[in-house]
Amino acid sequence: MTYFADFGLAEPLSRALADKGYTEPTPIQIQAIPPVMEGRDICGIAQTGTGKTAAFALPMLHRLTANPKHRLKYATRALVLAPTRELVSQIAQSFTDYGKYMKLSVTTVFGGVPIPRQERAMSHGVDVVVATPGRLLDLIERGSLDLKQVEILVLDEADQMLDLGFIHDLRRIVGLLPRQRQTLFFSATMPKAIEELASRYLTNPVKVAVKPAATTAERVDQAVIHVNQSEKPALLQLVLRDKAIDRALVFSRTKHGADRIVRQLGNAGIVAEAIHGNKSQPQRERALASFKNGTCKVLVATDIAARGIDVTGVSHVINYELPNVPESYVHRIGRTARAGADGQAIAFCAEDERPFLRDIEKLIRQKITVLALPADFRAAVVAAQKVERAAPPAPREEPGREDRRDFARRPAGGGRPGRDPRAQVRADGRSGRPPARAGGGGGGGYRGGR
Repeated sequence: MTYFADFGLAEPLSRALADKGYTEPTPIQIQAIPPVMEGRDICGIAQTGTGKTAAFALPMLHRLTANPKHRLKYATRALVLAPTRELVSQIAQSFTDYGKYMKLSVTTVFGGVPIPRQERAMSHGVDVVVATPGRLLDLIERGSLDLKQVEILVLDEADQMLDLGFIHDLRRIVGLLPRQRQTLFFSATMPKAIEELASRYLTNPVKVAVKPAATTAERVDQAVIHVNQSEKPALLQLVLRDKAIDRALVFSRTKHGADRIVRQLGNAGIVAEAIHGNKSQPQRERALASFKNGTCKVLVATDIAARGIDVTGVSHVINYELPNVPESYVHRIGRTARAGADGQAIAFCAEDERPFLRDIEKLIRQKITVLALPADFRAAVVAAQKVERAAPPAPREEPGREDRRDFARRPAGGGRPGRDPRAQVRADGRSGRPPARAGGGGGGGYRGGR
C-alpha cells in the first residue's frame, strides 16, 4: 500500500488527512494500520519521528467510529498510556486532528494540573483517554474513572516507562482492564525486560519494526568534542553563536544542571528556556511553545521531557552531558532530522564521561566522529569565566509542594549502575513511591506516602 486511500479508512479520517496534506504513509504506518484495523494486537519497534502516533491513532479512530457506542459516565473506550506530560499532549493533539470530523471525544490525564478539572472531563464519559500512569491511578482511586469498558489499550514508549519506574503502575492498570481487549505495544528499543512485558500483555501479536533496535537517525550528522567539564559552558556558548543553528535542543543530565545552563547562557546574552520535571505544567508549556514558535531558539531539557518534544526544525541537538543510559542518546538525537530534514548532534565529553561514550558507540554500532576544539576556544573560556564572575549569585530554588514528593522509585530490576532513583522525577507529577496502606490521608489527588 502506497497511499492512505488504499487502507479503506473511514471517510472523516480520509478528509482530515487530506486537510493536512498527507497522502503517502510511512513504513511503520504501512505495517501497523491494516492489522490494527483488523483488531490484532501489535508489538512495534519504531524510532521517534517515524509517524508512529498515526500508525495507531488512525486505525483506532476507524474502529471506534465503525462501532459507535453510548458513552458511559466515568468510562472510556480507548486508553493510551505514555510516560510524560508533553508526550500525552502531543498524542492527544494527533487524535484530535485526525478525528476532527468525527463525534469522538479525547481528553488528557496527567499531573501538574488540578485533578477536579480532569474529573469533570471524565464525568460524562470519554471515547479516548491519553494519560500518564500515575495520575490515571489517582482518578481511579477517587472513583472518577472506570476501565471496565476499555476496548483498546496502547502502551507508547514502553521502554521509557520502564526506566522511569512505572512498571508497578502499569501492572495495576492492566489488572483493571477487561481481558478481552486489543493491545498495541510500541517501544523505541526492545531490551529483554520490554520483551517480557510485551509477552504478558499481548495475544498472538503482529510484530512490526521499521528500524533495528537502538539505531540512530540516518540523517543525523553525529560528532563529539572532548572538553574539560569546567570548560563546557564556554564551549556551549561558542557553539550556539554559530549562525547555522536555527533551533538547538541542549540536554542536561539533571534538573538543576539544566537551570544552571540557562542561567549561564543568559549571563552571556543567549536566550534559553529550561524544561524538566521540577517545572510546573504551565511553565513547561510556555517554554515548549516559545521554542516551537521560534521566540526562543535554545531549549535545555532533561531526558524526562525528551520524548515529548516533537518540534519541527530542530537543527542541532547538543549533549551538554552524555547520558549514563546509552539508549537515551538515541532518543535525544532523534529530536532532530525529523520530517525528512537533516540534523546535527554534537556531544560534549569530559574525561569521566568516556565510559558513557564507549557504551553509546557500542549500542549504535558505530564510532562517533571526533571534532577538535574551536580555534578561538581558549579566548571563549576566558570570556565566559569573566562573565560568570561578574554575574549576580544564583537564586536559591526551592521545589514546589508537588515537586518535593515527586521522586521516582528505582526501575524494575534494580536499575542501572550509576543511576540514583532519588535524583529522578516522575514525569506525570505523581510520587514514585509504592502505594500507601489503606487509610492513608492526603489531598489534591495524592494519598499519604506518595
